[in-house]
Amino acid sequence: MLLIPAIDLKDGQCVRLRQGRMEDTTVFSANPVDVAQRWVDAGARRLHLVDLNGAFEGKPVNGEVVRAVAAKFPDLPVQIGGGIRDAATVAAYLEAGVQFCIIGTKAVQDPQFVVELCKQFSGHIIVGIDAKNGMVATDGWAEVSQVTAIDLAKQFEQAGVSAIVYTDIARDGMMTGVNVEETAKLAASISIPVIASGGVTNLDDIKALLAVEDKGVMGSILGRSIYEGTIDLAEAQRLVDGV
Repeated sequence: MLLIPAIDLKDGQCVRLRQGRMEDTTVFSANPVDVAQRWVDAGARRLHLVDLNGAFEGKPVNGEVVRAVAAKFPDLPVQIGGGIRDAATVAAYLEAGVQFCIIGTKAVQDPQFVVELCKQFSGHIIVGIDAKNGMVATDGWAEVSQVTAIDLAKQFEQAGVSAIVYTDIARDGMMTGVNVEETAKLAASISIPVIASGGVTNLDDIKALLAVEDKGVMGSILGRSIYEGTIDLAEAQRLVDGV
């Protein structure tokens, strides 16, 4: 199972939010490239970047930082989400060395857009599904739709999506434990691999996700836990590696 450190970008800094609220921000570093280096040194095999400003504005805002991270670690897969609303943005990120682009809001509003992207950029598209009480949220989590997470995910079964990043908004940044039940339920309902996000707090959460890996849970995004030290990334990596 992949453990993927999150680097959330706001105004060029590395931050963490609580439940996606921009006004509830903790700044962890003014230099996201240094943060990326820290997680690479601890054994990270992929990085998860989020352009928070971009998610709200609907266009990339922290693209320069994303490009800097991708350039610094050319052999490390980087996935980026937030503000990706057109093919030109995807093309620019991939050209900069990013491996995966995550489509969130636009995937809800226009599922066919994801299908077309998968044709154009095969193997490089991930769909981000953020849910509140099982219902999909969009626009930086400001709006909650009438679509269930499972129904949305099923629309992409045949599209060629590389993975689904599933975030339980109620758990995100709250250090209350990952929603293993809903994550496993989603993974078991579709053939697309699922990456768990939101609420991963300690090694018990990672062990719980490992227990449902066979249902299609391919990884977990680690955020506040590794920044506040409730999870040691190197130790967690040894756990999932079985060493």
